[in-house]
Amino acid sequence: MAYLDVLCHPLWAAFTALLALVVRLQRRGRWDPRACPVRLQGKTCIVTGANTGVGKFIALDFARRGARVILACRSKTRGTDALEEIREKTGNADVHLRLVDLMSQDSVREFCKGILEEEKALHILVNNAGVSGLPRQITKDGFEASYATNVLGPFLLTNLLLDLMKRSSPARIVNLSSVNHRKGVVDFAHFHGEKLIYHMDSVYNNTKLHNVILTNELARRLEGTGVTANSVHPGVVMTEVMRHYPFIFRLLFNIIGFFFFKSAEEGAFSSIYCALSEDMEGITGKYCDCDSHLVLPAPLARDTALAVKDFEVCERLTSKL
Repeated sequence: MAYLDVLCHPLWAAFTALLALVVRLQRRGRWDPRACPVRLQGKTCIVTGANTGVGKFIALDFARRGARVILACRSKTRGTDALEEIREKTGNADVHLRLVDLMSQDSVREFCKGILEEEKALHILVNNAGVSGLPRQITKDGFEASYATNVLGPFLLTNLLLDLMKRSSPARIVNLSSVNHRKGVVDFAHFHGEKLIYHMDSVYNNTKLHNVILTNELARRLEGTGVTANSVHPGVVMTEVMRHYPFIFRLLFNIIGFFFFKSAEEGAFSSIYCALSEDMEGITGKYCDCDSHLVLPAPLARDTALAVKDFEVCERLTSKL
């Protein structure tokens, strides 16, 4: 009750309102896709996790620009709802739903098989889908669930579609990470759920570090192909990312987030910047913060020897024996 008394106190309300104003003022003048004139007619884009949150707003923006947009979603029901909403809001009928569960490598392979059979080109791939706070579990493929979903699934999906993207160049790959990658560690035993510490965001932080490391190595391998790869921090965003956490954490997240966090639409800005801004033409192997600025990632993410090893490990873990 004491905590509730503090939250309801007029001084607390005034303090949080002032801080919210400061945050809003700090955001003024930053890159906004709504002022970007780039059109995407004749371009094909894939956005994973496009049924909700940041992913849906990324897909919505691409559709408004006239792109052929493929929503790669796990849930048919929620994906269909997003599909209908995006078509209605944009008037773009060339928006399509394809189902994929990034936790399952068979599902990823089936999804990519369909894309390669149906699509003649792929110009933008945004690996947005991810999970946080999953309980301890091992997938049918033998991998820790968060690592399977956040790292191996997007890695496999991207690599299976690389040849199509090379033929479609110039093309761009955008991988969503997090500023929390700076708190992550690399231990390859974690992929199988070994020696993992399930404490708050620790597993999530580790997977987000892998995202940046693998993106940088992918960019190195793609040099000269016309395909770029960059990683992005969307910001602390009011989305459903906390849905696996205990109620009290979700409550505090929503209370604090109401004043200080980005909306899902604002959280999409940095990804859209990397995907289509003319400023990012030819830029690859970079890390973009939530304000669409290129900044240095964590030291581990800049370790080239570690990047080569990480990439080779993921190649082995996603190869069919």
